[in-house]
Amino acid sequence: MTFYTIKYIQENQKSNQTLFYVLMMVAAISMIIFAFLYLKNRFATRYRDLGIIALLFLLLFAGVQYEKYTQINAQKSQATQIIPFLKSIARDNNVKESDVMANATTLQNGMIVRIDSKNEDYQLNLNDDNNSYSLTRAHVIDHKVEVK
Repeated sequence: MTFYTIKYIQENQKSNQTLFYVLMMVAAISMIIFAFLYLKNRFATRYRDLGIIALLFLLLFAGVQYEKYTQINAQKSQATQIIPFLKSIARDNNVKESDVMANATTLQNGMIVRIDSKNEDYQLNLNDDNNSYSLTRAHVIDHKVEVK
């Protein structure tokens, strides 16, 4: 079972999108070059075709980038819910924030919360509007834990 600390959840909200930016720039630059070559020599239609292909790649990369953007925003909004929750558990149990970890990176009903300094596991029970919760003592079968 894998448990995630507050520090890990906060640090992994950032994503590396450099590759897609580079591919989008290459497609845009190649589209501009092929458009210039086509306008210079209108009889060579291969430049027009290559420019259209570069435009299609640019649109494909932009679409993938937008999809990743929406996914990252959804993950960030869910992660922003779990961080105050874990801090609240640390404050209520008088332990350090680094001692509280969860087995999910988003706030969800039924997840396991571990207080490391007490060696105790709890199952989270959320109410319908996620404004209140209760923790019931849980016992994990596999005690091999990977902490991230």
